[in-house]
Amino acid sequence: MDFMQELIESWHALQLGGPTLYPLLGLALMALVILIDRTWIFFRFIRLPRSLDQLVSTYGFTWESLDEEIHRSGESNYYSRFCRNILDHRTRPLWWIESRAQDQAQILEKGMGRGLWVLETIVTAAPLLGLLGTITGMMHAFNLIGGNGLVDPSGVTGGVAQALIATAVGIFIALIALFGFNYFSRQQTHALEEMERLGTHLLDNLRLGYEFPVPERESP
Repeated sequence: MDFMQELIESWHALQLGGPTLYPLLGLALMALVILIDRTWIFFRFIRLPRSLDQLVSTYGFTWESLDEEIHRSGESNYYSRFCRNILDHRTRPLWWIESRAQDQAQILEKGMGRGLWVLETIVTAAPLLGLLGTITGMMHAFNLIGGNGLVDPSGVTGGVAQALIATAVGIFIALIALFGFNYFSRQQTHALEEMERLGTHLLDNLRLGYEFPVPERESP
């Protein structure tokens, strides 16, 4: 009961924030949805399997073993998709493989960054909405001050409370969105760097096969 009472009191306090509170809550909901979605995507599909990393870093690994490892890691894994792209085009010229690897990296980059621009917008929009609430709250407070002094002292207090609550809520939402945006942007950069490293190892293995081709077995 105490917890529910605190929630009710908190909601009543937030309602003092005025009409700008509702778009701020909308921005907070959008930020929450994006943060949950990106957390699921990054921790479920954008984790480099250690076995895949060790295999690609091994000198002279076989492409059959890479194919098995990709199946084991899951075709939905972003690193597996990147390696699969090079594996499927390994018989092409190197310049062709490099071009297709870059295209695949750009596609995966868009997938990793989906929704991050919304967080970046919220970082800027939330404080501005809070500032708008501050302005409207203070205007409401000043309108209650007439030529003969205070017309409604409680109304002035409510206007100041509206200004402070709107500003605080806007800054709080912006901080959460900022931390989330910076974290996932860093994770995106790290993932692209890892893909570049894996791509270099895969191309090195192709060059190794060109320089030291495996001799074909003679038929009995």
